[in-house]
Amino acid sequence: MPTLEADATFGFDPYAIAAAHLSPAARAALGRLQQTLERSIRPLLAEAWETATMPPEVLEELIPLDLMQPAGMDAEEAASSVYSGFRNYVLARTDVSVASLYNAQSGLFRTTIALGGSPAQAEKLDPRVRSFELKGVFALTEPEHGSDIAGGLATTARREGDAWVLDGRKKWIGGAAASDVLVVFARDVDDHAVKAFLVATDATGVRLEAIGGKVALRPMQNAVITLDGVRVTEADRLQNVNGWRDVARILRAMRSDVAWIAAGLQAGALDAAVRYVRERHQFERPIGGFQLVQEKLARMLGNAVSSLALVAQLSARQDRGEYPDENSALAKLQTARLARETVALGREVLGGNGILLEHDVARFFADAEAVYSYEGTHEINALIVGRALTGASAFT
Repeated sequence: MPTLEADATFGFDPYAIAAAHLSPAARAALGRLQQTLERSIRPLLAEAWETATMPPEVLEELIPLDLMQPAGMDAEEAASSVYSGFRNYVLARTDVSVASLYNAQSGLFRTTIALGGSPAQAEKLDPRVRSFELKGVFALTEPEHGSDIAGGLATTARREGDAWVLDGRKKWIGGAAASDVLVVFARDVDDHAVKAFLVATDATGVRLEAIGGKVALRPMQNAVITLDGVRVTEADRLQNVNGWRDVARILRAMRSDVAWIAAGLQAGALDAAVRYVRERHQFERPIGGFQLVQEKLARMLGNAVSSLALVAQLSARQDRGEYPDENSALAKLQTARLARETVALGREVLGGNGILLEHDVARFFADAEAVYSYEGTHEINALIVGRALTGASAFT
């Protein structure tokens, strides 16, 4: 029998990182999540990928678990970066689109309300966000502006009495079509400061167009959003977003999410590869007994475990109130880079079968490319780290 066996909830974790960072109640909550993923969601994923659709059963199964504040868990731990990180890790270990869908609500939307809204707005909206009574998404990037969004944000907001009029376009907004509201970031034409608005998806002047032809994150429904003279009341402006510094503060709090997803997808690819090599026979023996296969698996494990250790330590520091930009940038840069290598090794281990959805590795292989670029490209994160190392900014 192998001496390294995957934990049912966290996968291969030979250094017991999950046990060191999570309470028994948190591990139990995530165990219930993993059981739901394995029983009710994983069987849907090959068809979801093939058809580029997100099955409604995904949220139908996840919402009742109350994963943002599970019963029996300490409220402080439930709100921690460590717990939310492991939640993303477990979700991504099954599928990156599923993790992205849930994190769009639990991470992007909820964090923006909590940090960007006034205390009264946050107190009023957070229970509705946790329960999914109010579903929302984060709408920042634009067709012509991604990495340069800080200075290039083109969507505008014009004040007219007690209302604002928004014009512009957003792109890559995941989950928009299934949401009730969009958090739209726009530049005030008067003071040129970036502000944020809660815009109903069915408001007059809002048009959503699904992005097709994707080769990664296929079940996740991304959209191009057009805003044409959309009117929003001042009451629906998030009161604590009054410039790019406030947006950066929100992004800083969320940047670890994608690093956790990059770690989780590696765990999923490793699970699939190990499962395959234990069952697949060539030359009348399991391919798991071949030296070259074992070398690839060992590298996959090393990448996955080091990524998990990195993001766990990052989140532990964030829970102590430490948010250096270079730390989260380094974590995203490194875990996404290693994810690319890990999934490529997994695809190699499976040979030709590595491109078939039925063996799972193919999904992780393609999705690693999306994770490598979104929420901060490798190059932008490298410049953040380089600036911290040298004291000289290389941004132009």
